[in-house]
Amino acid sequence: MIYNGIDFDTYFKNYPDQNGYFGKYGGCFVSEELTKAMQEITEAYFTIAQSRQFIAELRRIRKEFQGRPTPVSHLERLSRKLGNVQLYAKREDLNHSGAHKLNHCMGEALLAKYMGKKKVIAETGAGQHGVALATAAAYFGLECDIYMGSVDIKKQAPNVARMKILGANVVEVTHGLQTLKEAVDAAFEAYANEYHDAIYCIGSVLGPHPFPLIVRDFQHVVGEEAREQFTEMTGHLPDAIVACVGGGSNAAGFFSGFLNDPVEIYGIEPLGRGPKLGDHAASLKYGTEGVMHGFNSIMLKDENGDPAPVYSVASGLDYPSSGPEHAFLQEMGRVKYDVINDEETIDAFFELARMEGIIPAIESAHAVAYGMKLAKQMSHGSVLINLSGRGDKDMDYVIEHYGIR
Repeated sequence: MIYNGIDFDTYFKNYPDQNGYFGKYGGCFVSEELTKAMQEITEAYFTIAQSRQFIAELRRIRKEFQGRPTPVSHLERLSRKLGNVQLYAKREDLNHSGAHKLNHCMGEALLAKYMGKKKVIAETGAGQHGVALATAAAYFGLECDIYMGSVDIKKQAPNVARMKILGANVVEVTHGLQTLKEAVDAAFEAYANEYHDAIYCIGSVLGPHPFPLIVRDFQHVVGEEAREQFTEMTGHLPDAIVACVGGGSNAAGFFSGFLNDPVEIYGIEPLGRGPKLGDHAASLKYGTEGVMHGFNSIMLKDENGDPAPVYSVASGLDYPSSGPEHAFLQEMGRVKYDVINDEETIDAFFELARMEGIIPAIESAHAVAYGMKLAKQMSHGSVLINLSGRGDKDMDYVIEHYGIR
């Protein structure tokens, strides 16, 4: 399929290019010292991770340890309540550790093992990436440092406990807004001092090249499975697919299975409390081009041009930029990016639980809310939602702040 001059038959061979760019977005904006570390990771990925031995071991891990493939579920009662459109969910909440994050964490940790590294370092917001990397580190016998903002540590206490039980060292980040951006800052700073013995396992399709490429490739399994499962289940492709977007790892992997198909694709950002700067984290909708954390993309900026304060009810989405591939797909018009606010998200959180017996992560509930909105607008057809994680981590926070609806 050719879309706005881009041939999607060859898309994954051409994007990103050898310098890590998706059009004008991406790249590697780091110090000379860290450039060497990025080159080491790039060379290792294109040699080790493409080998038959590595691929076979990762496939075995996915099947025997992660429990892949995860299923696609027909949300029959919810569909019937909303109208004539059929809603389906790709159940990444059933992936071991409770979210899609383990897909790239096992790949990154396996790469670290082959490279002879002793430690993995990462940031986390909602805690799912931290739990996944702590899981992978325990599996491979690696040390693990997870950087997490104080605000998120309080919001995501169950995941903090899981990380510690798995043997990870959770490093509290107390500067700035004490959320995801600051955790990334601290993790990069630590990595700059330890890269000889450690590898930074970034939690999304962002950061300097080759991270957006590596994470997308390891997450591609989600879209690949979903496409095959949906067509086997229904005999056709979905009319639309939906995923939440913060940094955008779950969406990048999910979308990659359908980019070359005549399917409407929607990426959903957090509108939070509203469109005022500081009340949301919808960078693709309200941001402008800028560089942060080693990559060029669309970001929310303050009056000085620095990353702006952001907010979302979902800790995993409160980041002031988005992965460079998402900026590129938006610019091309291949993916439509829209927003859902906190209230719509919490309503969807409870609706999915009550109607289908599935408690979603608050991040995933953004996609559920938008899928429900689409179902009300469409006269017929089908919508496939990427249910990127489960909501165990969010229950105490939701009850404390919203009660039981």
